[in-house]
Amino acid sequence: MYLPSFQLEGKIAIITGAGRGIGRAIAIGMAEAGADVALLSRTEEDLVEVAEQISKLKRRALPIITDVTNRESIQHAIRMVEEEYGKIDILVNNAGMNIRSKALDVTDVEWQTIMDTNLKSAFMMSQEVAKRMKGSHVNGRIINISSVAGHVALRTGVVYAATKAAIIQMTKVLALEWGEYGINVNSIGPWYFKTPLTEKLLQDEAYVSDILSVTPLKRVGELPELVGPAVFLSSDAGNYITGQTLFVDGGMTIHGF
Repeated sequence: MYLPSFQLEGKIAIITGAGRGIGRAIAIGMAEAGADVALLSRTEEDLVEVAEQISKLKRRALPIITDVTNRESIQHAIRMVEEEYGKIDILVNNAGMNIRSKALDVTDVEWQTIMDTNLKSAFMMSQEVAKRMKGSHVNGRIINISSVAGHVALRTGVVYAATKAAIIQMTKVLALEWGEYGINVNSIGPWYFKTPLTEKLLQDEAYVSDILSVTPLKRVGELPELVGPAVFLSSDAGNYITGQTLFVDGGMTIHGF
């Protein structure tokens, strides 16, 4: 057969930042594709709501309150996943945040908070999960959520941009190092999508006009449009893809800002 499977039946996926926005959408989308899901976030209420949505799809969901900037918390979460599901097939490093300070105004606390949340957490999660995937006879998949800000220069958010650029490069190095273990490592780079984090910004008509002026498709992304790429990279359809960043950006990165 020339049409590969886009299904995730029998797969176990961990999604960080799974309570809202992109993480929530990917978690539910992976369940729709057949995966059972572990939901990681600091906010229990959000995780419970997502777990309820997944249960309606007749898939299992395991909500775990986790601080992904803390290795002990990560290790505890992974032990819970292993006890519940017995294996890990997919990791999506989605947890992230931004503080939109001008470069001259960035504080040491802001720098460290963004670095720990966006970059350090993705590396520690990947490292701990890869230890389990190595030698486990699973075709492991790790997907890091980067951003167009890691590829082109934007007007503010220098620390955020630095973390997202680092994620793109980290993805390449991990793919090179872990390929021999059967682990595919890729990243997805979104532009503006309708999420709780962007809701206030997208109410500013002038701001949206600036966004659309450099977006060939002339609209902001919808969350389901990120789910397809994540499922694709996690499924058999993505077997021969590793070390790549897939920009889901309405064409923004071919334009510049």
